[in-house]
Amino acid sequence: MGKAFNVSLAIFAAAGSFLFGYDAGVMTDVIASPHFLKYFNTDQESPIIGAINSTFNGGAVFGALMGGLTMDRFGRRMTILIGGLICCVGAILQSAAAHLAMILVGRIFAGWAVGLLSMAVPVYQSECAHPKIRGMIVGIAQQMIGVGFIVSTWIGYGCAQAPPTSSIQWRFPLAFQLIPAGMLSLGIMFFPESPRHLMETDREEEAMRVLQKLHADGTNEEWIQREFHEIKTTIAAEKAVSVPGWRIMFTVPQWRTRLMHGVAVQVFTQFTGINVIGYYQNSMYKGLGITGNRALLVSGIYNCVGPLANLIFIVFILDRVGRRKPLLWGTIGITLALICEAIVNSQITQDAKGNNLPTSKNNSLSIAGVFFLFSVSVIFSLSFGPISWVYMSEVMPMQIRARGNAFATGIGNWLVSTFWAQVSPTALKELHWKFYFLFVAWNLVVTFPIIYFFFKETNQVSLEDIDLLFGERALGTLPDDLHKDGVVVHAAAEEVETRHEVEGKRA
Repeated sequence: MGKAFNVSLAIFAAAGSFLFGYDAGVMTDVIASPHFLKYFNTDQESPIIGAINSTFNGGAVFGALMGGLTMDRFGRRMTILIGGLICCVGAILQSAAAHLAMILVGRIFAGWAVGLLSMAVPVYQSECAHPKIRGMIVGIAQQMIGVGFIVSTWIGYGCAQAPPTSSIQWRFPLAFQLIPAGMLSLGIMFFPESPRHLMETDREEEAMRVLQKLHADGTNEEWIQREFHEIKTTIAAEKAVSVPGWRIMFTVPQWRTRLMHGVAVQVFTQFTGINVIGYYQNSMYKGLGITGNRALLVSGIYNCVGPLANLIFIVFILDRVGRRKPLLWGTIGITLALICEAIVNSQITQDAKGNNLPTSKNNSLSIAGVFFLFSVSVIFSLSFGPISWVYMSEVMPMQIRARGNAFATGIGNWLVSTFWAQVSPTALKELHWKFYFLFVAWNLVVTFPIIYFFFKETNQVSLEDIDLLFGERALGTLPDDLHKDGVVVHAAAEEVETRHEVEGKRA
């Protein structure tokens, strides 16, 4: 089946990423619904709104960390299945909410599910992908996050046309996620398990069948055999010198470094400000004098721009230019766009009540403000958007891949996102345009230097060969070239003998 099946697997698994985007984006329109605000006796700038968003992110922290355990114990597919089922529970609680507690609990369940899916889907895609197209395959996760945002926005925009007295304005958008969550839960087990997880759990024949199904094109049988033996040898060597667990990620120097790379790329992604814009763009548009259905329309267009740029990037560019250069240029571009956005907002004139004055200058500034917010989305989609998931899933060795990605996603992505979700409403209200300079300062002082001096180029390198970018293969237990003079067979045999000896002594 080869490449077509590989792409199909990546797209279907990315239904989990769709839920990530949809669930994160749907609240933008829900909290703008007059019926929702009246029903729960709140407003868009109240701490309750921050709590609704932060409970989602808090649930995602837990879900991502839990995924580190379920992926090792039950596999990649089963973790995705669990995430889909939990998402169904969250959708039911939110859409049927009779009081605020149900919304908050539903958001926790939704976050729990999205946390699981956000770390499991890229790992599953990465472990199934051919090195030459791994950027595109894992980039599909970010693509579907963007599609989820698009669908959530336009469903929200359509439901906003319902009468102000109708709860359809917010109940239907929250209930809609049952459809993709149900499809994911029903369908994911029809796809194969990751060949690397199969090898890890000593199902070698099944792993070979999956590799052939994923990559065979009639001309590359030798490459598949080499890939199989490379995976087998590396996993055997790692298992011989380590034990599974959370602690080993921090005690083995090379693995600790690689873990920090995964965490860093997720933290830097949050400090682009993209999720703050995603969650609170209606408040930002209000500061630019754009309100009501017009703001929802602009929001809908905004959510379409990023995925279009992302699609072009992952299909035509990412696997050609690599990871580091787009991250560096993306940091510069986003920083400049945020500076311009701050300048535009600082020049808008308002009356004593804080409303924008209807002047031609303000109208021009509003257009400019929207342009620079859109620019952030486009530049993000050409850099941190897809690469944050690709790079994180690539740099972890097999023995810590599940827990390492769980930690990087849970702490680097979701915990930092929870912080921004909680403080952003107040910060936007109190600091206004000065708020953007927090992200500008971080990008200049932290993000750019660390990427420039420390990040590795992983483009088109096999997951096992990435060891060599950080030091020695399998912590020095294997030679750099596994395919020289039959070393694959001998190394594999030696590692099996070593494992048997160790197990015999323990017994």
